[in-house]
Amino acid sequence: MFFKVHRSRETGDVVAVCDRELLNTTLCHEKLTITVTDAFYGNTPATENQVREALTHAGNINLIGERSVNLAIEMGLITKSGCMMIGNVPHAQIYQL
Repeated sequence: MFFKVHRSRETGDVVAVCDRELLNTTLCHEKLTITVTDAFYGNTPATENQVREALTHAGNINLIGERSVNLAIEMGLITKSGCMMIGNVPHAQIYQL
């Protein structure tokens, strides 16, 4: 997995996590197209423990990919029904209000 922390005093930090094989790919579903860029998700490989630690302290989270989403589900941060599919790829966003 890859992750990147986007720091923001106004809205809280955003942790973006993607599965390794999705980085720098474009996903399409109906009229929706999403490019999974290293500018947003980072380009340094991370262990599951590093991602788990970042998610524990995150204010907001953006996840894409089977492993990334399943990790958040295992941690109790989201449920499977709280995810959407982009083609065959799960995606979730978690916001602290």
